[in-house]
Amino acid sequence: MHKELRVAAYAVCVRDGQVLLARWVAGDGSKRWTLPGGGMDHGEDPYDTVIREADEETGYVVEPVVLLGVDSLRRRYPRRLGAVADFHGLRIVYEGRVTGGELRHETDGSTDLAAWHPLEDVPDLDRVGLVDIGLELWRTRPADGHGHAAGPAH
Repeated sequence: MHKELRVAAYAVCVRDGQVLLARWVAGDGSKRWTLPGGGMDHGEDPYDTVIREADEETGYVVEPVVLLGVDSLRRRYPRRLGAVADFHGLRIVYEGRVTGGELRHETDGSTDLAAWHPLEDVPDLDRVGLVDIGLELWRTRPADGHGHAAGPAH
């Protein structure tokens, strides 16, 4: 079993009843909406990660204003040559405030679009589970930072 750990930081940016999302392009070409954010570089602070990733994916300068929580995800999936990966994702979720920049789409990255979506339309979007987790953390602000959202697979 090959162990994989990925630590990432994401922003929940809500403004005027809309949430900022980026459309993630999976390896198989499928596309689903996700929160702006992504993997930490070695030695990078997660606060800096979310600022960098939000800029890369949306064009906006995003200020992390509140740490909403941490989501821990574990799953197994097949790898090449019959191996199996034991994947552990640790996702640090901040509330973010857009303080500058202009909306644009990422080029040559893991996302292809960025857009504001009305909160009431989110349940109808083709999205990753992290969107539901992030919005639940934003709405409920649990003191322990632990979310319990149910929704599409992570």
